[in-house]
Amino acid sequence: VDLIFCCFLRFDDIKEGDVVRHDGKRSDGYLEHIFKHAAKELFGMDVKEITYKALKNKDFQEVTLEKDGETVLRFAAAYGFRNIQNMVLKLKKGKFLYHFVEVLACPGGCLNGKGQAQTEDGKPDRALLAQMEEVYAAIPVRLPETNLHVQKVYQDWLEGMDSEKVQEALHTTYSAVNQTTSSLDIKW
Repeated sequence: VDLIFCCFLRFDDIKEGDVVRHDGKRSDGYLEHIFKHAAKELFGMDVKEITYKALKNKDFQEVTLEKDGETVLRFAAAYGFRNIQNMVLKLKKGKFLYHFVEVLACPGGCLNGKGQAQTEDGKPDRALLAQMEEVYAAIPVRLPETNLHVQKVYQDWLEGMDSEKVQEALHTTYSAVNQTTSSLDIKW
């Protein structure tokens, strides 16, 4: 299985104080941007809106792309250690159906992290969280592939978009690792 590392460089002509964000409604990560980009590049489909389907709970969601009645992309967002553990167990059992998984330790995503929107008694402040998400969604989107510096890195350093250097620097493959028995092994 090939695993593609997405490298989003953040240096460009942005002035100090300017803020831009990736394509997505929340600050959680790049799942939405990567999904839309993969749909366009791999299947020629321009996806405007993404619909998340909650699976076991709101912190384990799935996004799929269908073409000609067949599911061609299956992404997941797994937030919180319980969901991450369940995902690892499925992977070990060979019942892992996803092409990409966005993993975040905090239930509810980054904006809901322990140092974030909480009331004085340590519980999530849902009103403040909703306000933070609204402010984040109002920030302009800047797609990494439109960045002139990223394009220059691909051209000058990586010798083009489909070069051997791109394969070496941004792609990898992985395979199962033989299990060793040790009392120090972490049991998921």
